[in-house]
Formats: sequence, structure tokens, C-alpha cells
Amino acid sequence: MPAFIAVPIAVPIAVPIAVLTAAPVAVVTVASTAVPTVNVVQPGSFLTLHYRLAGPDGADVVNTFNDKPATLSLGTGQLAPAIEEHLIGLPEGAHESFDLLAGAAFGPRNPEMLQRVKLSLLHELGDPAAQYAPGEVVQFPTPDGGGAYAGVVRECGPDWLLFDFNHPLAGQPVRFEVRLLGVL
Repeated sequence: MPAFIAVPIAVPIAVPIAVLTAAPVAVVTVASTAVPTVNVVQPGSFLTLHYRLAGPDGADVVNTFNDKPATLSLGTGQLAPAIEEHLIGLPEGAHESFDLLAGAAFGPRNPEMLQRVKLSLLHELGDPAAQYAPGEVVQFPTPDGGGAYAGVVRECGPDWLLFDFNHPLAGQPVRFEVRLLGVL
């Protein structure tokens, strides 16, 4: 009976291995059943992705598919929490689309976010010669001066403007399409 010597070696997938014996050499092929691991989106994941956000009319609000991919970190406010919830559990390489009901992505419309602002204040803080029209977006500084927020002019009065500070898609259904290129 031939004597076998056990030799520990790392085995790449589907590579012949010579079995050492006192008799002639036998060739054995070993195939691995190991499944490669795929990263899955988890809270706090860092993502590289292409995405498209469309409003209720189907028109793109944002679309990175024809440009450079976006990079972002979940849980930092870069995406609406309802959109992040749909990404959790998706594997790297996934290409998915999902619809969010009215108000799910950016909240309901809040009537308290409609505010009248005196033209004299706008002229004092901004350009005194500025003209405003319904539909225009106006940037306002935050109280601490460290950031800005936007309001859309909804109405123009004789000495005031009515601004809507709701998110433009608040109260609207949206469609989100994503292709996950990388998950860390």
C-alpha cells in the first residue's frame, strides 16, 4: 500500500494538485465551492452610485447616469431617510427603481412654510434694485450666517413677496433609480 504524506498548501480554485506518494504521482483537481462575498448596504455605508430622482411628472430632478457617479455616506443627510431605507440591504452591483408615495421622501407640504417677506427687508439685505417674479428661487442666509436656504416666490404684493420654503418635492410622489457601483 502506498504511503501518503499530508502537505498543507493553499489551493487556488480548480488547480491540479500533485498527491505525494511512494508510488506514481496521481493528479487530483480540487474545485472550490466558496462564494465570493458581496458588500451589502448597511446604515453608515459609504456608497459610490449612479442615481436618478424623478418628480410626479416623470421629469428628472437629478440624474447622474450620464455623468460622474455620486459618492455619499448614509446617515449624514445627503439622501432623504425614506430613500436610504430602500437602499439598506441592497448588494453592490444592484440596479433598482422604487416609487415613494406622496410626502414619503420629502415630507408633507407644510402651510407654515409659506411666509410673507417685506420687499424693504429683501432690498436691505440683498440687491436694492432686484426685481422678483413668481417661480424664482431666492437664497437666504441662515441666522448664524454659516449656510443658506432657498425659498420660491409664489406671489408678489405691492410691498411684500410670498415665499414657499417647503422642499420643492414636499407632498409629491417620487421615483428613485439607483445603480450601486461600490459599497464600503
